[in-house]
Amino acid sequence: MTDDEQEIFDKLSELLQPFNEKQVELKPQTEIAVDLAIDSVSVMDFVMEVEDHFDMDIPLNVLSETHTMKDLISVVQARKKA
Repeated sequence: MTDDEQEIFDKLSELLQPFNEKQVELKPQTEIAVDLAIDSVSVMDFVMEVEDHFDMDIPLNVLSETHTMKDLISVVQARKKA
């Protein structure tokens, strides 16, 4: 992971912590909804936190293809550059 990816991963992990009731160890390959067993409402709440923190919008069509932490890191990187 690059420094930028690690920085984003660390921040996403921090933002995800309130939703991680099972205290699953987060890794780049962690499936956000599946591995953490969080419902779609909580996923949307988490996404809103991400959007607010990084001051960006993540379109629903992009979000529907985003499953893992690594996917989300890539989305954040791409949206930061846009």
